[in-house]
Amino acid sequence: MMKLHWSPKSPYVRKVMICLEELNALERVQLVRSVAAMTKPNPQIMIDNPLSKIPTLVLDDGSSLFDSVVICEYLNDLLSGDMFPQSTNQKWTCLRWHAFGDGILDALILWRNERERQNPSENLINSFEFKVLSSLDTLERESTLLEQSNFDIGVISIICALGYLDYRFAALDWSKRAPKLNAWYLKIKQRPSVRKTEPVDG
Repeated sequence: MMKLHWSPKSPYVRKVMICLEELNALERVQLVRSVAAMTKPNPQIMIDNPLSKIPTLVLDDGSSLFDSVVICEYLNDLLSGDMFPQSTNQKWTCLRWHAFGDGILDALILWRNERERQNPSENLINSFEFKVLSSLDTLERESTLLEQSNFDIGVISIICALGYLDYRFAALDWSKRAPKLNAWYLKIKQRPSVRKTEPVDG
């Protein structure tokens, strides 16, 4: 059985969990609760991933895969899924959404780490906020395209970014800034794979 280093809080792990739900493959993976703190490498994760990052997927032969999109594509190929479109137009739109969602997540995580420092940099915090708000403005303008998109890895990445905003940045109240985006998000949140993987403490 494959093993997944996992946390219910990680938006990158959530991408993998949504894929597993969509592929009806949860029973093929053992979930191992793993804490991957930026300032404290985890020796148990490092047995399988020297970068001490999650998600990490350990395959049946003992080899391991790092990074959420690599793991998702592997599972999609293994189980003949359709979350990585092959037609040219769909492929590049999907990959753009994916890069956009992950870019938002990267900024949010850096923002959260900075604001929790003893002496946070106001310039950095302002920069992260400006990038995130600008990204929301772009997604608001493109919300119709999201509405028309298939449920693929690009859409999953955007979902995970917005879910992390709700989880860690509730005070930002982003839905007021992007009402059309929020309307799409409220609908897509009802999909079982999205609903079952919402981030939780614990």
